[in-house]
Amino acid sequence: MASKAKIEKQKRNAKLVAKYAAQREELIAKGDYAGLAKLPRNSSKTRLRRLCQLTGRPRGNYRKFQISRIALRDMALDGLIPGMKKSSW
Repeated sequence: MASKAKIEKQKRNAKLVAKYAAQREELIAKGDYAGLAKLPRNSSKTRLRRLCQLTGRPRGNYRKFQISRIALRDMALDGLIPGMKKSSW
């Protein structure tokens, strides 16, 4: 499980990306790369990492559910995800 600090940092960066998104789009459309360089580095969308919303795990995440494979399996076995069940053959 990721540290709480890592999860909180990800949330702060997501807010920063949302705050500067419109301004960043305008600068890109104009081709003003000097203006882009003056924006905070963490306001770039590529700085975000897809983390599990429950555990903060950085690897093995399902985009549709935004949770890791491990958390997805546990939730599916507990019946918390509608329509998903453990397969056996």
